[in-house]
Amino acid sequence: MTNTYESPLNSRYASEEMQYIFSPDKKFSTWRKLWIALAESEMELGLPITQEQIDEMKQHIYDINYDDAKKREKEVRHDVMSHVYAYGLQCPKAKPIIHLGATSCYVGDNTDIIIMTEGMQLIKKKLVNLIAHLSNFASKYKSLPTLAFTHFQPAQPTTVGKRATLWLMELLMDLDELEHRLDKTMLLGCKGTTGTQASFLELFEGDHEKCKELDRKIAEKMGYRKCFPVSGQTYPRKLDTLMLNVLASIAQSAYKFSNVVRLLQHL
Repeated sequence: MTNTYESPLNSRYASEEMQYIFSPDKKFSTWRKLWIALAESEMELGLPITQEQIDEMKQHIYDINYDDAKKREKEVRHDVMSHVYAYGLQCPKAKPIIHLGATSCYVGDNTDIIIMTEGMQLIKKKLVNLIAHLSNFASKYKSLPTLAFTHFQPAQPTTVGKRATLWLMELLMDLDELEHRLDKTMLLGCKGTTGTQASFLELFEGDHEKCKELDRKIAEKMGYRKCFPVSGQTYPRKLDTLMLNVLASIAQSAYKFSNVVRLLQHL
């Protein structure tokens, strides 16, 4: 398309894998997977939902009827409710139980966490590959002498391999931080309008344990170990900061690497 804004950060520099992770297809198919996880969990906890309804939902995870959703959004001005409606057109038997008890943030925020996590997992793969290539480079040139600098003034000799290990050390620190962040990442779960799960407490007739179990089941079905134990309707935005800190750290390491090479280049 030539009549809409396009960012070179995406079209020129992003990989196909990363572009897909942040694509509408990924976003809205994840919404549907979350609705299925919710329905399955509610059924397992005793709500009147049938396997037939769930099977119907599973048949339409990826064939998203965008036109129906766009048409509906012009009427109701709400993206999530528009996609609930569009999914219901494809799943008439499941229509009454899609999004049962949930708020918009159930699909919106959980999907944001999933997309961030998968983006980080892709970065981890690329970071590990970079470390492997740089390690081989350092080993190959470990005995090749070169002049080292301090304050960009000639100092003592070093080797090309030793210089490469300076970059490697920081990339390994980044990998450690990235793995820690991935290990600690939690889903929002299904917390309701203000984080009290009041709508689910009503659905489960006052059974607090079932409300807690609902979160545990959703997390497990979506491939996470647990959900945030406390939140409002949204996940804590502190998570965004922690994710960005890791990205900034990797960018800093890449900058050091490239800037040193650029400075040495003119010599």
